[in-house]
Amino acid sequence: MSSELQTETARRRWLFTTDHRTIGIAYLLLSLFAVAVGTVLSVFMRIHLIAPDWKLTFWGVVPPEGYLALVTMHGTLMVFFVLTTAPVNGFASLVVPAQVGARCMALPLLNAAGFWLTVASLGVLLAAFFVPGGAPISGWTNYPPLSAIASAGPGQATGMDLWLISIGIFCFASVLSAINLLTTIVSKRCAGMTLMRMPLTVWAWLVTAVLILFAFSILFAAVLLLLSDRHLATSFFVPTGEVINGLLMDRANPHANGSPMLWLHLFWFFGHPEVYIAVLPAMGLTSSLLANFTRRPVFGYRYMVGTTLSIGFFGLLVWGHHMFVSGMNPYAGTAFALTTMAIAVPSSASVLGWLLMLLRGRDGRVHPLPTPMLFTLGFLSFFIAGGLTGPILAQPVLDAYLHNTYFVVAHFHLIMAMAGMFSLFAAVYYWFPLMTGRLMHEGLGKWHFWLSLIGAYATFFPMHFAGLAGQPRHYAQLTGSTSTLSSLLPLQTGITHSALFLATAQLLFLVNLVWSARRGRVAGNNPWRATTLEWAAGDSGCRVYRGPYDYQFHANSADFVMQCAEEPEQE
Repeated sequence: MSSELQTETARRRWLFTTDHRTIGIAYLLLSLFAVAVGTVLSVFMRIHLIAPDWKLTFWGVVPPEGYLALVTMHGTLMVFFVLTTAPVNGFASLVVPAQVGARCMALPLLNAAGFWLTVASLGVLLAAFFVPGGAPISGWTNYPPLSAIASAGPGQATGMDLWLISIGIFCFASVLSAINLLTTIVSKRCAGMTLMRMPLTVWAWLVTAVLILFAFSILFAAVLLLLSDRHLATSFFVPTGEVINGLLMDRANPHANGSPMLWLHLFWFFGHPEVYIAVLPAMGLTSSLLANFTRRPVFGYRYMVGTTLSIGFFGLLVWGHHMFVSGMNPYAGTAFALTTMAIAVPSSASVLGWLLMLLRGRDGRVHPLPTPMLFTLGFLSFFIAGGLTGPILAQPVLDAYLHNTYFVVAHFHLIMAMAGMFSLFAAVYYWFPLMTGRLMHEGLGKWHFWLSLIGAYATFFPMHFAGLAGQPRHYAQLTGSTSTLSSLLPLQTGITHSALFLATAQLLFLVNLVWSARRGRVAGNNPWRATTLEWAAGDSGCRVYRGPYDYQFHANSADFVMQCAEEPEQE
């Protein structure tokens, strides 16, 4: 009976908790489930592309609309429930209160509500697989007019409604979480924790929260307008003169006289800041981990804060470069091209700061590289490799050819997906002791890193060549009597084999995660000899006397000073 009571108590603790660390772990487990489903969908996509007649168990041969449904759901899961949920909601809930010296989030009930709304959003999204017609087929961007008309194709009826409801709930949950995060950082900082003493991770989450308030509020409005077009006979996004599934959209039709361009503007005002919502926390983490493992202060702390703020500001001004081929005014295209190139300046400045930090430590020794440091270097590698193609796509004349090709798939998978995932792996390995009190296995971690790095580059770098050859990114197959793309089949076959290799390598991470949680080496209070407050022994709520990255070589054995360590008295 006592064991049953303990089980019930544990269940209630998870269901009704407002503890920020428990909620942070719950967010991370939710993202782990989402990334597992999204990875399986991507494997099905890759296999179908090179073997379109392959039969799936319980499904049979995947039709072209089934392939498009896989594309739509894979992108939605990865962008919203992995690359947004894990770095912003998961790790921020886990770490932010401790890093600013608070004992809890400012609005703990709001934190819990945001988590359960996110769970509901994921459940509604996955339900789209099981309704008549299946999941939506118009990609994770779901451009109208096809997404506005239920008869436009399979999955565009109930499946499309579920997608919109899911994203609407997710937007609401994200705004609640952003309000909580902003309030915590602004109002809950401990004594002595001035803005210029906050870790760069906290600065990154602060700017990210502001971006979420702008971006997800706009996306929420766009979702409501699209639902109105579908069910309330409004005409925000459906233009006059279109023929959709044999039905003419004319002035006699209540859906006519709208503009799909309105959806593009609203969606991409969210869509491009979303890139920085996923990447900015990774950039803050990179600065902190490089300082920790090179045992050097962050190069130009104020300079790095400035680049973070600049990236957030410019991130709200560049959405139009996704619309160069939409028919918008060429002068607007020029303006968006200039702002896109402008945002490369603070991004490049951050990279320069990181490279300077990678110089040898003051003692002249090259320090060993633990697994979190390896994944941080992996993030830096993908950030540079993916960022180099950004200025190419920022040119309207080049983007006109490359826009709907695999070149863009390669670009955003390197700069956002792989960079984002490697930073998440770095965060898991680094903060795992906060979650379990144990360290993850270093040997398995290093194997996981090298296999993932090789698999990622082998999968996504060759996609640049497919894009340069003109392969569109939403074609369900390359072969057929009218196809001119069959010559690219060997290239795509190699990419598929690499993708399977990359997916298989993640099993090492799962094994390491489960094994280390139970049998990993006990970590102690500060296993990485870090300076920030999440590693301070005892409760938070202490006083801060110094900046976040006080790494220096003293006469004694210590080469770091905690933020909460008192300044020595002056004689």
